[in-house]
Amino acid sequence: MDFLVFQLQGAMAAWGDTAVGEFRPSLDAPGLSSLVGLLGAALGLRREDEAAHAALRDGYGYAVGVQAAGRLLRDYHTAQVPGQTSLKKRPHASRRDELALPRDELNTILSTRDYRQDAACLVALQPRGEAPYSLEELAEALRYPRFALYLGRKACPPAAPLFPQVISADNAESAFEDYLLQLTARLDVLDKVHSRHGLPSPQALERLIWGDGIRVDLVPDLTTSRKDRPIRRRGWQFGDRTEYQAFFRPEA
Repeated sequence: MDFLVFQLQGAMAAWGDTAVGEFRPSLDAPGLSSLVGLLGAALGLRREDEAAHAALRDGYGYAVGVQAAGRLLRDYHTAQVPGQTSLKKRPHASRRDELALPRDELNTILSTRDYRQDAACLVALQPRGEAPYSLEELAEALRYPRFALYLGRKACPPAAPLFPQVISADNAESAFEDYLLQLTARLDVLDKVHSRHGLPSPQALERLIWGDGIRVDLVPDLTTSRKDRPIRRRGWQFGDRTEYQAFFRPEA
């Protein structure tokens, strides 16, 4: 069976968890909504196209191989926003339009936002019966994305090429192993041509996270419920799904 595998590395990442009030936490690995959004951006899908995103959500099984969860960075965030009354009957297509108001009509909101520093992981996709795109089409979109890609928030761009590869393997864990061999070989070639290409050697996986719809032959060490199944973008509605984890190192 075929899998699409790619890497996500960044100086900072923000994998959103359930947010209540002014606190915006981050998990230590991307969830379903993050991966669907990333693929949608690569394909050039508009955020309001809920049907297209639902097809990406239901058309593939997803697995994440965590190489490094990253260190927690907590940011105390302030931002200016106009009141809803001030925005009525005023065009505001951009942030600049929103703030083009007298100072006494602007408010300040406070929030705490979490980030993960130096996080790295691999992602595997396996198509299901209703997959809207072939794995080759998704790989091409990740190589040449229509919209800018980022790791959860716009302030978190990828620090290395995603290097998407379509790999034939018996299961996701074998696909990850083959991918790491291909990535290491590619970096060795770059090192011979450009002795300072700046890309670190790939790290081994410390754990594997997966949901339904993808072939994983490991026995899970942990089974949890995660509310990251996107339902409606307009209402920021997410549903529950079951997530499985297997640990390769005790310290993970």
